[in-house]
Amino acid sequence: MITLRKITLENRRAIFNLEVSDDQRRFVASNLSSVASCYVLATNGGHPFPFAIYSDGQPVGFVMLTYGITGYDLPSIAHDSYCILRLMIDQHHQSQGYGREAMKNILEYIRTFPAGPAKYCWISYKADNLPAKKLYESFGFRDNGESIGDELITVLPL
Repeated sequence: MITLRKITLENRRAIFNLEVSDDQRRFVASNLSSVASCYVLATNGGHPFPFAIYSDGQPVGFVMLTYGITGYDLPSIAHDSYCILRLMIDQHHQSQGYGREAMKNILEYIRTFPAGPAKYCWISYKADNLPAKKLYESFGFRDNGESIGDELITVLPL
């Protein structure tokens, strides 16, 4: 069973040690960098929500959600919307359905509107990250024609 848990003093090192494979590193920042970004966002008016992704008591991944600002260029859809800014499953736990189960929990959490109401959730991804695109589309995300740098924007109405 997949659960989202807060990053704590007790689990932070285990979360920081989770990694994607070498060929996936260009798709996602390290978890340590992401948690540091949460601090910067929070102290500058942002609403970050970092979570460890657990399977039966073992950390298997990380997700960073934001509301409104992300600290990066924003698509037109971003205002008063949630963003799944980072999502990773550790290389040793991939292809076991954890990403799909985590996404169910992530969207369930977002739909509680923890930072305020929103009509949309969005994610950016590199066009050649086909597994990510397939996962997002399976939950109803659709590309909206925008991009940020070399990443496409995909949007889900909430």
